[in-house]
Amino acid sequence: MTDTRMRILILGLHYAPEHAGNGPYTSKLATELAARGHHVTVRTGYPHYPAWSVADGYAGRRMHEVLDGVSVERFRPHIPDPNKPRDRARMEVSFGVRSNVGRWGSPDVILCVSPALLSTAMSVARTRLTMRRPAVGVWVQDLYGLGAKETGTGGGRAAALLAAIESRTLRAADGVAAIHDRMRAHMVRDLGVPSDRIRVIRNWTHLTPMQLPEQSVARKELGWDPTEVIALHAGNMGAKQGLDNVVEAARYAATHSPRLRFVLLGDGNQRQRLEALAEGLPNISFIPPLPDREFRLAMAAADVLVLNELSGLSDMSVPSKLTSYFTTGRPVVAATDSRSVTADEIRNSGAGVQVDPSEPSALADAVMALAADPERSAALGAAGQRFCSQELSQQFAIDQYEAWLAELVSAKNNHNSRSPLKKLGAP
Repeated sequence: MTDTRMRILILGLHYAPEHAGNGPYTSKLATELAARGHHVTVRTGYPHYPAWSVADGYAGRRMHEVLDGVSVERFRPHIPDPNKPRDRARMEVSFGVRSNVGRWGSPDVILCVSPALLSTAMSVARTRLTMRRPAVGVWVQDLYGLGAKETGTGGGRAAALLAAIESRTLRAADGVAAIHDRMRAHMVRDLGVPSDRIRVIRNWTHLTPMQLPEQSVARKELGWDPTEVIALHAGNMGAKQGLDNVVEAARYAATHSPRLRFVLLGDGNQRQRLEALAEGLPNISFIPPLPDREFRLAMAAADVLVLNELSGLSDMSVPSKLTSYFTTGRPVVAATDSRSVTADEIRNSGAGVQVDPSEPSALADAVMALAADPERSAALGAAGQRFCSQELSQQFAIDQYEAWLAELVSAKNNHNSRSPLKKLGAP
């Protein structure tokens, strides 16, 4: 804990009660910093992800609430058609306009969370125009330009434009927090961000410890067939997950491994299309998002946890579901490019196996191989738990963020004290 209490303003589109994406991390960081005595204010959007519809109980264009000791100001953004990149850009710009209107108070440091990049760019630009501005840091959870390039979203011009905005925004900040070394390398090499301005702080496991029943009891409670091999994918069903591969793996398994059932738990902009693609398959199920205990129960009931990524993704993001998967003691099968950040995480953790995301049969066969080898499955699951406790500690991450923010404030205060404007009596 730092000795100096800070006034911290966090600007980010996603926050509790959103349970997927970066919302849980932003929420927990704000809550923990407030618990340590810092004055924390959050400006965020209305909860809408991953369902892409505003949650019940959130009406109007603006509202205020206090969550776990944190003052939360909410601004209703445009809720887009998630399949239209321009519409999603409109969402970010609408949030940026509304969250940047009016006074911010007198924060010592502003932390902008990306996504959303466009609103972050607007916030960083505003701070640059403030004469006695606070320190500003950007917390990068996804790389926009690289993501657009790797997924083909919007074409080459869109990817280049996003990369240019990203580069300008990150270089204008006083500091940048990246969640993986590979992301930091891309920022330095391709976006021109000075290496000494980037701090790598890993995302942590945001699930609180919970006593769960054994697999057979969990399955009985959920009503799942005890004789089936269950491969569970939990989380967002979006374009970058490439879940067509899971549907095709189920199609292959229907003939070659009839005991295998794939369960897709969650929501997202691709869910309806995936359900249509899977119509008629007897061995794939779709489950809407579940409350925390039931979500954890589903992972405890599974034999294998599945992570799937669109073929060709490499450095754009680190899937947040891995931090949940590693807590379970279940092995992971990651259908992802062998050069990806995700593949690195699987290798470094020893928690699972990686297969080609363009070969559905490889996914199904890997799941069945683990189901037939309980000793190996147990060893992989235990390795994930060890990695989680050693590398993904929440307290360690929060300590690093607190220290990083304090360093940004100290550096900005030292700069302001040397400013010639102060010597001339400027306010």
